[in-house]
Amino acid sequence: MTTVLTPATPLTAADRCDRCNAQAYLRVVLLSGGELLFCAHHGRKFEPELKKIAAEIQDETEKLTAPAGTEAGEG
Repeated sequence: MTTVLTPATPLTAADRCDRCNAQAYLRVVLLSGGELLFCAHHGRKFEPELKKIAAEIQDETEKLTAPAGTEAGEG
């Protein structure tokens, strides 16, 4: 469904959900241009609708289950 045109910039603690201002773990690049950021909760809640309008969805929710002090996929 998604095509990555450029390497995605990792989301940071400064990136906030556009719905509730919690830390964002999903970046949705829209077909019409622009992007939306969502926390894991709102990303799941709006997923069916977002898939219809997204050119790309960057999902970093695996960071929520990574052991403390590590990034998911390390070690």
